Amino acid sequence: MNVGSGMIRHLGRQRLSFGPAIPTGVSEAAGYPTVNGATNTPVQDIHRNGPPNGTPRNGTFTGPLANTRSMRECFEIRSTDAGGRLGELTVPRADVTVETPALLPVINPNLDTISPRRLADEFGAEILITNSYIIHGTEDVREEALANGLHDVLDFPGAIMTDSGSFQLAEYGEIDVTTEEILEFQHAIGSDIGTPVDIPTPPDVSRERAEAELETTQERLEAAEAVDTGEMLVTAPVQGSTYPDLRERAGRHADATDLDVFPVGAVVPLMNDYRYDDVVDAVTAAKRGLGADAPVHLFGAGHPMMFALAAAMGCDLFDSAAYALYARDDRYLTVRGTRNLDDLAYFPCSCPVCASYSPTEIRELPDRKREEALAAHNLHVTFAEIRRIKQAIRAGTLLELVEQRARSHPTMLDGYRTLLDHAAELERTDPVSKGAFFYTSHESARRPEVLRHHRRLDRLSVPDSLLLTEGDAPRGDEFDASWRVEPPFGPFPRALSKSYPLTAEVPDRTDRAAIAAAADGVTRLVESNPDTEFTLAHRGWPATIRDRLPARVELVDLTGE
Repeated sequence: MNVGSGMIRHLGRQRLSFGPAIPTGVSEAAGYPTVNGATNTPVQDIHRNGPPNGTPRNGTFTGPLANTRSMRECFEIRSTDAGGRLGELTVPRADVTVETPALLPVINPNLDTISPRRLADEFGAEILITNSYIIHGTEDVREEALANGLHDVLDFPGAIMTDSGSFQLAEYGEIDVTTEEILEFQHAIGSDIGTPVDIPTPPDVSRERAEAELETTQERLEAAEAVDTGEMLVTAPVQGSTYPDLRERAGRHADATDLDVFPVGAVVPLMNDYRYDDVVDAVTAAKRGLGADAPVHLFGAGHPMMFALAAAMGCDLFDSAAYALYARDDRYLTVRGTRNLDDLAYFPCSCPVCASYSPTEIRELPDRKREEALAAHNLHVTFAEIRRIKQAIRAGTLLELVEQRARSHPTMLDGYRTLLDHAAELERTDPVSKGAFFYTSHESARRPEVLRHHRRLDRLSVPDSLLLTEGDAPRGDEFDASWRVEPPFGPFPRALSKSYPLTAEVPDRTDRAAIAAAADGVTRLVESNPDTEFTLAHRGWPATIRDRLPARVELVDLTGE
């Protein structure tokens, strides 16, 4: 049953109970999938101590998130990987369900580069966004929208989200509508998802200004709750400038409302300046305040180069005007950045546009035709990246995709490294088991799977004397047991060798970051077991890394054998 937001606000957020389901074949030792019953520890400890997973399995959440929790009726998470989610956003007024992550192409009601009908039929757009403030201020468009409805005006069969004029407020300093007026207007013209007038506080302003404008935004969200919008969903923008604590506070306040979709706002200036690390900090702070069931919209995230990073942060919706704006300037989008049409001798793409034209032929088209062709290419690339991200989440390879995209620009790499600063938060929704872990750069040593393994070491039972070795198990009885050591994870019982992520594909030429991470795992195990005698047999670990190990660990260098 689809429940409209008006009813949601009347009933309040419902409490849906997902019973305490335990994944089949998970070992108590640390939540690893068992290998032929190789571990023998009580499964119930996983529900008590295991890391939050939250990944739906056959429609049921597993792990600690399986406890009773509140769920927004309009959004359902189907699968997760790192912070990324495959989900379904139910938009009752449009009578459609949008699969997320989803792209919302931006439509200027006064300038039609690619028609909304073509967006749906050719590119598969399920949802778009347009500006209700521009419609409100353009008399002929306003009257047509009020008379016939936005869907007829745009000729679009999917869901339509409308912005409120906050962008114009940021650009020009004032607008002439209130939150109540613009929400009522959005409802009157048939918008499916409406937006209140928030204050998009730019980066790097004084804290006093950021706090004052956040307070105004929060007052307007409370005003938005009181507006009768029927089945129209309403967004609750999360502001706070570049102050993570304010972003978190804003997220918590927005989550406590009965509003439905949660845009992280005022990050466009950061993206324009390639400050992807600050974008990550802003989004992750907002996510800490928002509930796990909150659909998150990254306002203005229009370039496909950064979609994978944004998805890994936990963003579900992206709006893009870049496909049209860049086309007007003869700019050609790729997942590795932007190229100027004049610089291209060959198209590095096989979309219908690039398969039909050469760069020279596109350059020779009349201005309007050239702009349309480039916009179509930009859309093909953008939608293809969204599909690629969805498949990566489903396959459990989202971070591998993020690593690839991070190599497209130094500031993208800054963004990815900042994301890994938040590995503990990513770990809460990262699946316990996936298909494969590929170690492709020293950043891989900081992934949430490595962090989770180190945390699980605290719960493993160890004997009185233990050999940790990168080599083969000894044949004698000098030690009570022998465990493997595998960078970047560190030590683990041999019985877990076939369990994810310990099946990782790691280069033979191990880098320093992987060895350092393995040493951190050894240290954690040793410090958790003060009564055990440990010996570490390593393959030429650098002295600076060996020096980080507890002094009581006996060291054996296998490279001299």
